[in-house]
Amino acid sequence: MPGVDRKLRADDGAGGEPPQGATALTDAEEYAAAVLGLVRRIPPARAMTYGLIAEIVAEDLGRGGPRQVGNVMAGSGDRYQHLVPEDAVVVGPAQDSFDVPWWRVVNAAGSPPAQHLTAALDALRAEGCPLTRDGRRVDLKRAVWFPDGPDPAR
Repeated sequence: MPGVDRKLRADDGAGGEPPQGATALTDAEEYAAAVLGLVRRIPPARAMTYGLIAEIVAEDLGRGGPRQVGNVMAGSGDRYQHLVPEDAVVVGPAQDSFDVPWWRVVNAAGSPPAQHLTAALDALRAEGCPLTRDGRRVDLKRAVWFPDGPDPAR
């Protein structure tokens, strides 16, 4: 994702010098911020795979893979919460609010995380995301989203 750089932990600077007490992100936080920033851009009714997210982030940062993306997503509600803007709100499963639309990230077969399968599939159906005939996976041919790229035929 173009333009990702080492952001500061404190957002209260107005350009120029970093705010007093601000520290640069660690490599893990920098990677997590890039992943979460990309996931937050996935439009409703669309999906991305862990591998695709890893490839896009690696284009800019030169590191990471699908497992690292999975680790970031697993920690998006607590460990990396400080990397998500405070005003970030996405309507999600059961109309709850989330900072990151985790249900739009699936494995290479189009399956959401097993431990959240029902909630993810319910949210994807509510958004109108194309699913396979059995309704248990995302139809990636029709639903995959590429940032700044052409939309596949739906």
